[in-house]
Amino acid sequence: MHIYDLIKGQETYRADVNQSVLDVAQAMVERNIGAVPVLRNGILVGIFSERDMMKRVVVEGRDPRTTTIEQVMTADPLTVSSDEELENGLLLMRRHGFRHLLVCEGQQLKGVVSLRDLMLHHLSEKDDEVRMMRAYIQATPEL
Repeated sequence: MHIYDLIKGQETYRADVNQSVLDVAQAMVERNIGAVPVLRNGILVGIFSERDMMKRVVVEGRDPRTTTIEQVMTADPLTVSSDEELENGLLLMRRHGFRHLLVCEGQQLKGVVSLRDLMLHHLSEKDDEVRMMRAYIQATPEL
């Protein structure tokens, strides 16, 4: 299974470099999301996460009403292509300590995969395996 299969059909909130931190933070809270891709003229240039908010806004004492996302985003983020395997995505997240991965085709943003998306998929797969094993055990005649 490819990483994009987890998120196709999902609407991805995108921030513009000129938006204020307050506007983007409000959108994140409304949508219950932890990270937002940041675009300039439709091209991906960064990501803004809850960690960026804490490190670069709160701790540094910046005013979220006057600080733009461009000033505090993580620039040039790591991206994966839409045909990346799920396991590789999980490995990248683990290796780099990310909770979100941006999925792109060239410069075109396709969506954001969260660690939660990957974990819920794995749990669903494990549930299916357990159901199949139970059915097998119940169908096996006693010796």
